[in-house]
Amino acid sequence: MIFSSLVFLCVFLPITYLLYTVVPSLKVKNAVLIAASLLFYAYGEPVYVLLMLLSAVLNYGFALVIDRKKSIRKWMLIIAVVVNIGILGIFKYLPFLVVTWNHVTGIQIPVPEISLPIGISFFTFQALSYVIDVYFEKTKAQSNFFHILLYISFFPQLIAGPIVKYRDISEEILNRKQSLRESAEGMRRFICGLGKKVLIANTMGLVADNIYAADISNVNVAAAWIGAIAYMLQIYYDFSGYSDMAIGMGRMFGFHFKENFCYPYGAAGIQDFWRRWHISLTTWFREYLYFPLGGNRKGKKRTYLNRMIVFLLTGLWHGANWTFVLWGLYNGVLFFIESAIPAVKKLPKIISRLYTLIFVCVGFVIFRADSIMQAGKMIGKMFTGFDFSPQAVSLATRQLTPLFLFFLIVGILGAAPVRVVADKIRAGLGRKEADLSTKWNVIQYGLFTMSVFLLAWCIIRLSGSAYNPFIYFRF
Repeated sequence: MIFSSLVFLCVFLPITYLLYTVVPSLKVKNAVLIAASLLFYAYGEPVYVLLMLLSAVLNYGFALVIDRKKSIRKWMLIIAVVVNIGILGIFKYLPFLVVTWNHVTGIQIPVPEISLPIGISFFTFQALSYVIDVYFEKTKAQSNFFHILLYISFFPQLIAGPIVKYRDISEEILNRKQSLRESAEGMRRFICGLGKKVLIANTMGLVADNIYAADISNVNVAAAWIGAIAYMLQIYYDFSGYSDMAIGMGRMFGFHFKENFCYPYGAAGIQDFWRRWHISLTTWFREYLYFPLGGNRKGKKRTYLNRMIVFLLTGLWHGANWTFVLWGLYNGVLFFIESAIPAVKKLPKIISRLYTLIFVCVGFVIFRADSIMQAGKMIGKMFTGFDFSPQAVSLATRQLTPLFLFFLIVGILGAAPVRVVADKIRAGLGRKEADLSTKWNVIQYGLFTMSVFLLAWCIIRLSGSAYNPFIYFRF
């Protein structure tokens, strides 16, 4: 395990921030962040920190050769892709491939016992994007190894993203400023993300786990939908909460990461959903896979094939299980239907939003299930599970605790575009700029005060509960 949440929150982050703040030069500040990042990862992965260091060294070298040896730059890019994907494949997919091979052929090859390094998918994709960008001259090769090491190992987004491109923060590695205002706003963003995770995601996760662990014969239509909606909210608040924490911590140290979510549950269509969900991964696949495959430049059939490949690999990126592969294909088919049938795009917005929520919810049942068989049974119960025996009714009603219902309402309301609403409120506060600034500052101070109470509430919840899984840590 990485640091426990309380140790990270009450010890590691404050000490790192204080050290970073008091040291004089940017060079030393970067050294503090590198040391803290390596300690952060090594605490839970003492062996695999060497793997991350190896990734940094190799990709630092690949980029330099590509930049300086024009005659072999294409071959070096191929080697870099093979090495990075090979390392990811060995640690993440080899046991899965062996199990699948044994099942298909009947040959019993021993399954290798390889534990998955936390965050390997994230830091591998970051390293690859750097090398590919150097090849296509979108960024310059960095001669200072420690800048690349900081980029790959930076602890706020090391283990669960968002996936950051080197070209987006290269200037801030070399030149950035820390201010009290930026630090305060970063801390507030961090606390909001923490609240999303600890209060909403964990509450939803307990209910989802209860439903998915129950005997399927006791799951009726009510329990199946409660479990599906609970997980739908859990995965959103878990991952968007972590993204908020990463963006907030980055801001505390002078870095500005791009947004990773944009109210995906308000999307009007599957295509719109994927423009809003896990934006850093979507843009990574679009830029480094979809466009190189030809994008939409080679006719409709090739476009649909390219998109299906992207969705297949997006699913597989999330985990070594056929459920993730099926989830990726499921979204690819929905994307295809929406693209191929013009009438779908002409539906009223409310209908588009409704069918998007339903299809996304069903898709996340596949994502959450332990097997394709369990996914099929759970989806079947969602639409045909009209069993109201005492056992089935009891399973559903036991989940509807006051705490769950409260955070269910909060979660649904929180998935609405509150920032858009906030901008409208700000615009409506007054026409005079001075009055506007004064009133808006009052609101800001109120939000800072509320964040202090939210932090205290999160600490209390963390102190009294051992249930604190991060879904995306295993990716």
